[in-house]
Amino acid sequence: MNQYRRTAAFIDLEAIRANYALALSMDPGSRAVAVIKADAYGHGMVRVARALEDDAPAFAVATIDEAMQLREAGIDTDLLVLEGAMSEQAAAACAAAHITLMVNSTPQADFARSARGQVWVKVDTGMRRLGIDPQELDEVLAGLRAAGVPIAAVCTHLACADRPDNDMTRLQIETFLACANDCGVPLSIANSAGLMAWPASRADWNRPGIMLYGLSPLREDEDWAARLRVAMRFAAEVIAIRDVPAGGSVGYGARWTAERPSRIATLAAGYADGYPRHAPDGTPTFVNGQVAPLVGTISMDMITIDVTDHPGVAIGDLAELWGPNVAANDIAVRSGTIGYELLTGVSGRVPRIYD
Repeated sequence: MNQYRRTAAFIDLEAIRANYALALSMDPGSRAVAVIKADAYGHGMVRVARALEDDAPAFAVATIDEAMQLREAGIDTDLLVLEGAMSEQAAAACAAAHITLMVNSTPQADFARSARGQVWVKVDTGMRRLGIDPQELDEVLAGLRAAGVPIAAVCTHLACADRPDNDMTRLQIETFLACANDCGVPLSIANSAGLMAWPASRADWNRPGIMLYGLSPLREDEDWAARLRVAMRFAAEVIAIRDVPAGGSVGYGARWTAERPSRIATLAAGYADGYPRHAPDGTPTFVNGQVAPLVGTISMDMITIDVTDHPGVAIGDLAELWGPNVAANDIAVRSGTIGYELLTGVSGRVPRIYD
């Protein structure tokens, strides 16, 4: 922890290991790529990789830079770069480092044929971001095989798996299996939401991401969601306490006005640390075993909370902004965003402390 400022993200690596084991238990006999892109969703990519390297047969990252960082840190587990390579030179560098590339387009297939490193092939079944058209799959696979490129898997990505009542996921699965089921290589469909809500999406390889960190892409009361363990506790120190009279306002724009004589605590964290600026009054924090509501506009470096009903709160106490006692998904909904953005948005000036 920073010796001058006690705001920190406390990371429970054992929780991440337990969540990975839970993902495996959902589909016994399959394999699971642990998705650790975006600095392991804000949890520290290298530390998370080291925690999982004895269990996970492969890690997925977004960029080649992320993969190279892992190799430089001594991680020799199979790595999959989801966005693929943007040039022949990049593909050759990945082949030399034994990094697997996703082939998302015919130009990327050309790069792969030149580099001859291992690949996955993505099929676009409706996400409309990356992936080859289903009717092109046989031709792309034949070209890769003719060039001697090892093909580790064929996959697709689900657009609406977090909404179990949306029929698009069923259609995507059917489209994918119709074109890929007989291609002779392992298949991959399920992300976290697919694993949890769509059994038909479970295949040879699954790709758990957000669930590894204890957040559910579904409602928190779903059976699998209730078994996840939260891996990040984002906490900030109380650095000031002041009395505010009834009618007194707090923060920029005087957004919140005290309806009674109030005791307001200032926390050493703000939107520059990754707390959402649009969090409204009443958003919960957790301090000294009790919930205390946010009051006033979020500042760059500070948050104010109402501790009128908690007289024991003192300067130096740590308040949980999200974690085991305050659900990140709840904070996200109140702030008009998603839990993914909160986790990945915790800034670099916030130390990660590993339990």
